[in-house]
Amino acid sequence: MKNLLTDIAGVRVGHTEDAKIATGTTAIIFDAPAVAAIDVRGGGPGTREDALLDLASTVDRVDAIALSGGSAFGIDAGGGIQAWLAEQGRGLRIREAVIPIVPGAIVFDLLNGGDKAWGRFAPYRDLGYAAALVASDDFALGSVGAGLGATTATFKGGLGSASAVLANGIKVAAIMVVNAVGSTTVGEGPWFWAAPFEENGEFGGRGLPSTFTPDMLAMRIKGGPAANARENTTIGVVVTDATLTKPQAKRLAMIAHTGFARAIYPVHAPTDGDVLFAAATGEKPIEPLVGLTELGTIAANVVARAIARGVYNATALPFAGAMPAWKDRFG
Repeated sequence: MKNLLTDIAGVRVGHTEDAKIATGTTAIIFDAPAVAAIDVRGGGPGTREDALLDLASTVDRVDAIALSGGSAFGIDAGGGIQAWLAEQGRGLRIREAVIPIVPGAIVFDLLNGGDKAWGRFAPYRDLGYAAALVASDDFALGSVGAGLGATTATFKGGLGSASAVLANGIKVAAIMVVNAVGSTTVGEGPWFWAAPFEENGEFGGRGLPSTFTPDMLAMRIKGGPAANARENTTIGVVVTDATLTKPQAKRLAMIAHTGFARAIYPVHAPTDGDVLFAAATGEKPIEPLVGLTELGTIAANVVARAIARGVYNATALPFAGAMPAWKDRFG
């Protein structure tokens, strides 16, 4: 176990960044089509193919998922991943046609100091293709891929991942891009809200403060009263090796979404675009009531841990006035 999304067999992850623009894309590639669903709880989401994942829609499996910076421009990243998959002959087959199925979600990172004057066409389709090209079973955390340009209310945001194994041997893992309107830390201190779920000091081992002051519980959001609905979002993917139907994957996404609330304060605001995909590779059977509930419970913990790891591993952008990284202040 690497404590990464790729602890789930048959899942690979690739990052590509553009340092000048201060943005990037992350590709999650499934070696075989995976059952998938989506749960959206933020007030300002940006998604690709979300209607396809509705329970009333026919297609229930996806070939990849795209996570990207760039706000609405970044939706093009899914097209680049789709192009790579098409070259591999991957996709939904309808007679002679082959259509790779690539849902996705984006974060707003257009005001982070990078040079966004990219000309007629945004670079995200090319970034998506490049990310798919380098996808592997090992990948970096922090200011990489779709997390390169991410920020939170108090510290530089980033990309995190975590995994767990249930007592019955079923695995679950998450990858999260943390660009939240709220804060992942208690007040201005070193403590992560997700501290009760931390394993093996994976985000500093600082625990929680012994007491909470009113200042610690005060709302900290990016932009204060003037926060813009397009400026924030936490997006991610939960994957399990359990065998799930599309409705069960939807329930997993819903339960796992509580991990956002364990790691971000406040969360699911009108100015957030919080999106969580859930996917199942179908290797192991699961009991559909208690078993699925337990899977969702652990998945929520894994989501919270991945969010904290994304901020813990982030590095500040090299621009004047850039948001400091957690490690800049607390080592």
